[in-house]
Amino acid sequence: MRCRALSCYKQSLPEAAQTILTLDAGSSSVRTVLFDAQGRRVDGFGTQLAYALDTTPDGGVQIDPDRLADLCIQALSAACVQLRHANMRPAAVACDTFWHSILGLASDGRPATPLLHLLDTRSESSAAQLRQRIDNRAQHARTGCVLHPSYPPSKLLWLKETQPDAFRRVTRWMSIGEYLFRKLFGDAMCSTSMISASGFWDQNRNDYDDELISVVGVRRSQFPNPAAMDRPLSQLSPQYKESLSELDGIPWYPALGDGACDNLGSGCVSPENLALMVGTTGAMRAVFTREQIDIPAGLWCYRVDRHRAVLGGAISSGGEVFAWMKQTLKLPEPAETERQIAAMSPGAHGLTMLPYFAGERSTGWRSDARAAIAGMGVATMPIDILRAALESVALQFRNIYNLMLSSVPKPDRIIASGGALLHSPAWTSMMADALSRPVLACLEPEATARGAALYALEKMGVIEDISAVPPRTGQTYQPVEAHWAVYSEELRRQRVLYHRLFEEK
Repeated sequence: MRCRALSCYKQSLPEAAQTILTLDAGSSSVRTVLFDAQGRRVDGFGTQLAYALDTTPDGGVQIDPDRLADLCIQALSAACVQLRHANMRPAAVACDTFWHSILGLASDGRPATPLLHLLDTRSESSAAQLRQRIDNRAQHARTGCVLHPSYPPSKLLWLKETQPDAFRRVTRWMSIGEYLFRKLFGDAMCSTSMISASGFWDQNRNDYDDELISVVGVRRSQFPNPAAMDRPLSQLSPQYKESLSELDGIPWYPALGDGACDNLGSGCVSPENLALMVGTTGAMRAVFTREQIDIPAGLWCYRVDRHRAVLGGAISSGGEVFAWMKQTLKLPEPAETERQIAAMSPGAHGLTMLPYFAGERSTGWRSDARAAIAGMGVATMPIDILRAALESVALQFRNIYNLMLSSVPKPDRIIASGGALLHSPAWTSMMADALSRPVLACLEPEATARGAALYALEKMGVIEDISAVPPRTGQTYQPVEAHWAVYSEELRRQRVLYHRLFEEK
């Protein structure tokens, strides 16, 4: 009945009104973007509100859930003012947020804990405890997540041990997207995409992993009911009906994971195109439909929805490496820096670098790993260190890529998105050389938000399939065959250094 009603609503709209307002809640800003029925951004609409996560000396990365939810509501309210002035009403609201966030809600409806971010490392010892109590390989094969501080299981065990009173008060564990929906609708609606990256979800069964829930000491009843997930909501709570009037009574789709949306928005909806995203962090991902998923060790696997899986690897130090270098080294102005690194030959710096400024996720998953540079001499210049750093990040993606080829065919191309990468053609060329595959630049400035909008358009039947609405693309960076041997030698030295620093203990 719901699908038929939604179809009638869609057909009653003029084509110009078949727009989707996307709320994109990232790790450093909240933004709204308006897209038309072809996945094109509508100029003159949308807003962006920057914020900073709270950090603590012991590795905490968190934020007050109400503060972040209120920022989302502010951004939505500003978008409504713009829509009101244009006498427009979108067809639906799509949402995406960062994966792996977790907060606990008490019985009074108030947060009992802060929202813990994926980069919070305080649960490192708890992750080690879980690895002693659970077969990490077996549970990874089921959940697609390793026992690592990035994921909620270790965070919840840490809360249980360090904040027992708050832990006991929790009646429901949820992501920031669910908490926002609870504030707006009174119902903490969750998507399969979001719960699939929690570490508690069996990817092949599309249900919770009972062993992990039991060992952590939480209950199934504290998580969303699988049978009730993925439903759009439409009737806002009375307190928001006026300020968000343009968005009341239309479908709001539960928040998807930002990584899944980046794949959808950049045109990587099948294994023929791999997504390569480098923003503050970085990831390489493939989306596919398969009844049974075999998850390679070293990679993760989550879901876009009940039918589509997303497999890949992530690094904590992507564009952040470039930013750290610019802040710390005496580099020339950006255009000159780009010219100089583009003019350098691969490996000419003679350095070996491990770019683990924020620990390692894929493929070794060592949260205790730290950045290192070997081979510096009196002739080493800042530009040498920068070039070595960017090459080292490219080689991290080669490690991920090699593992992915055990599960997906060699892609026709790799589609790159993310401002950190696309602002540097020289770095994109390094990626093509390190991976020995063509890298196509995605010119969609809001690929993640676009992916959420396309998902909503597909669910509503406005488009038959997301693949029918390709993204805007730009230059293709072809790999230079002669550079393959240089990067292979760099990767060998990198692995030797990694082994000596982190495995010979």
